[in-house]
Amino acid sequence: MVNAINHHVPVGPNNTESVMPPHYLHELPNEDELRLAKLFESLDMDKNGKIDIHDLSIALHDKEYAQKFLELSDATKSGSITLAEFIHYVKEHEKSLRLSFSNIDKNKDGKIDQYELIRAFQELGIEIDDAEAIKLLKRMDKDGSLEISFEEWRDFLLYCPFTDLHDLIKYWRHSTCIDIGEDMNVPDDFTQAEMITGMWWRHLVSGGVAGAVSRTFTAPLDRLKVFLQVYGNQHSNITTCFKSMLKEGGKRGMWRGNGINVLKIAPESAFKFMAYEQAKRLIRGSRTKDLTIFERFMAGSLAGGFSQSLIYPLEVLKTRLAIRKSNQYKGIFDCIQKMYYREGIRSFYRGYVPNLLGILPYAGIDLAVYETLKNNYIASHNNGEKPGMPLLLACGTVSSTCGQVCSYPLALVRTRLQAPYLEGPDTRTMMSVFREIWVKEGMVGLYRGITPNFMKVAPAVSISYVVYERCREALGVTMS
Repeated sequence: MVNAINHHVPVGPNNTESVMPPHYLHELPNEDELRLAKLFESLDMDKNGKIDIHDLSIALHDKEYAQKFLELSDATKSGSITLAEFIHYVKEHEKSLRLSFSNIDKNKDGKIDQYELIRAFQELGIEIDDAEAIKLLKRMDKDGSLEISFEEWRDFLLYCPFTDLHDLIKYWRHSTCIDIGEDMNVPDDFTQAEMITGMWWRHLVSGGVAGAVSRTFTAPLDRLKVFLQVYGNQHSNITTCFKSMLKEGGKRGMWRGNGINVLKIAPESAFKFMAYEQAKRLIRGSRTKDLTIFERFMAGSLAGGFSQSLIYPLEVLKTRLAIRKSNQYKGIFDCIQKMYYREGIRSFYRGYVPNLLGILPYAGIDLAVYETLKNNYIASHNNGEKPGMPLLLACGTVSSTCGQVCSYPLALVRTRLQAPYLEGPDTRTMMSVFREIWVKEGMVGLYRGITPNFMKVAPAVSISYVVYERCREALGVTMS
C-alpha cells in the first residue's frame, strides 16, 4: 500500500513529501491506508490517479465546498490532488474532527447525544430545540441509537472543508425546491434556524422562479395533455392532436394558459407553506420528535387541500384558457367575466371534489416512494455517503411518476369537469363523468394525455434544478 501511495507522489522540489513528515505514510496503519485509498478511488471519477474540481463537485454536490476542499488539500497548488496529498489532508482533518468531537462529548463516553449537541450549540450562542437536535443526530446516526460515535461523526464530515462548528452546521443542512409542474407535492421542511434567519423565503422564491421558467418551457406539452384529457376521443393519437392545435392557434397558441399557470405558483406556495407549518404543529403537539412519514403525509395532504381550496378558481381558469379557441377571450379578466355571467360562481369550482380526492393518493405515494428509494440507498451505503442531488432528483422523478399514475384518472375527470359543457345545463358529476368515460372509452380513456405528462417530467426537473441553483446562489441560499 505504501508503494501504491508513493507512486502518486510527484518528484521535484514541490512534491508532497516536502510538505509531509517523511515518516508520515509509513506510520499509517494498514487499515487506514486501505480505507482512505478506497475513498480516494471513489472520488476519482475519471480514474486518472488524481482528484480535480470536477470530481469533487460531483462528490460534494456543491461547487463552493469542492473549491474549498481542493484549496485546503492541494499542497502543491497543482489544481488536482494526488493520493498522498489526499491521505495527508484527510488524516490532519480527522485530527481536527476528533478535537471538535471531544469538545462536544462532555461526559467522555465516546458518544454525542442530543443534550450534548444542544449544549454545544448554546455555547456557540445558537438556540436549537430537541426536534432539530434529533434531526441532526439522525443524519449522522447509522445504527438508530440516536447517539453519534466518532466514526459516524468522522464519516459524515470527512469531506466538509471546515472544522468550526458554525460552518459544520451549514454543512448539515440541505433542502430542495424543484417544480415539475404538478401542484400536489408535499411541501419542503425548513429548520428552525432557516425560519429565524429568513432563509426559508429565499428557498421559496428560488423555487418559484424555477417553477415559472420550467413551466413556461414545458407549456406546449402541458397544453397537449389538457387537450387530450378533454378532447382525446376526437383525436386518434398525439401527433394529430398536436397538428390540430398548431393549425388552429399557431406556435404562440401552444402557450395558452401558461400565464395563469405561472401566476398561481406564488399564492399556492405561500398558502401551502403556511398551512403545512400549522398542520405539523397540530400533529406534533407537545412532542419533540420528528414527524413520521405518515404524519408528514397527513400534514402535506391537509396543506395541499387547504391551498388548492383557495386557489382552485385559478386551476379552472388555466384549463379554460388552455383549451380556448382563437379570439374566444381577450384575456384572463375577460374569461373570468364571461364565466361568471354565463355559468355563475359555481363554475369556478367545477371538478373540485376529484381534485381534492387526487391529493391523497398523489401526495401519499409520492412521499412514500421517495422516502423508500432514498432510505434504501442510505441503507446500502454504509460509509456515511449522502445521496447526491442527481440521485435525489431521480428519486423525486420516479416517486412523482408513481403518484401521477395512481391519481391520473381523478385528474382527468377533474379536467373534463373544468371544461365548458356545450350540451345544455351542466348537471355532470364526478361519478357521471367517470361512468361515461369508462363505458365509451374504457381504461384507456382514463389515462388519455398521460404520455405528454410523462414527457414533460424530465425537462421540467432539469430546467427547474438549473434555474433553482442559479437563483439560490444569487439570493445567498446556503445548502449542503
